[in-house]
Amino acid sequence: MSVQSPQANTTRFAAIRARLEAYAPSPGWQSWLYEFLLFGFKQGWACLFGGLMLALLLGTHLFYPAHAPIARYDFLTLAAVAIQLGMIMLRLETWSEARVILVFHVVGTIMEFFKTYHGSWEYPEGNLLRIGGVPLFSGFMYAAVGSYIARIWRIFDLRFSRYPNRLATWLLAGAVYINFFAHHWLPDIRLALFAAMALLFWRTRIWFRVWRVDRWMPLLVGFFLVAGFIWFAENISTFSHAWVYPDQQDGWKLVRPEKLGAWYLLMYISFVLVAALNGPREKV
Repeated sequence: MSVQSPQANTTRFAAIRARLEAYAPSPGWQSWLYEFLLFGFKQGWACLFGGLMLALLLGTHLFYPAHAPIARYDFLTLAAVAIQLGMIMLRLETWSEARVILVFHVVGTIMEFFKTYHGSWEYPEGNLLRIGGVPLFSGFMYAAVGSYIARIWRIFDLRFSRYPNRLATWLLAGAVYINFFAHHWLPDIRLALFAAMALLFWRTRIWFRVWRVDRWMPLLVGFFLVAGFIWFAENISTFSHAWVYPDQQDGWKLVRPEKLGAWYLLMYISFVLVAALNGPREKV
């Protein structure tokens, strides 16, 4: 039986989780259905910060007043800060998870400065709370990814089998991050990075507990599933004009599917950062 971390009992979710996991439906299809629904509920809870941010992006795109006293982007920045503070004060998030969000905000904002300068994408609306061409709310979009990973780590009691050498995972994450910048002048080595990732993790399983039984999947498959979800969320974000790619200047269109590769690599960096803060526990 898995052992919850001390932080698992410091959030309001702990009491709800205990009641849901104590429920005992009839064996058979009722139990399978209940576990499936519980999985969806826990995933939704893990996505809370990112889901609220997406709702803000879409809601302000559709309904934000044209002559509001503050720019839409500034409102998004203030709203993101308020959500973060509210989640901590209401014990919907642990301080450890808040630290993860701060790290992702810094890492993501640095990338934003570089990428917008080189025209990879742009923020079409004007506002006050920005540094150069980057509105400050943008860092929270990366933070939403970090928040999700940190929260599923706790909510699903993640453990791993055949986890590779941690130094090797850090070096690969550093190479992935550098390539996001260096490929503007040097050859893009992402195919080699994908190959290195496959060699490192092809035997690694991620174990998680939804209800009463430990489940597992190949970690590389888990990376792909989360990257696909991020790509879906990015389509909502660009539709709401949070940012736009060059081919979306004349009207919104679906984000190119090949962006999934970039999100897969970003997903890997995100995972390694959270693993460095939490420590990957071995499945016993």
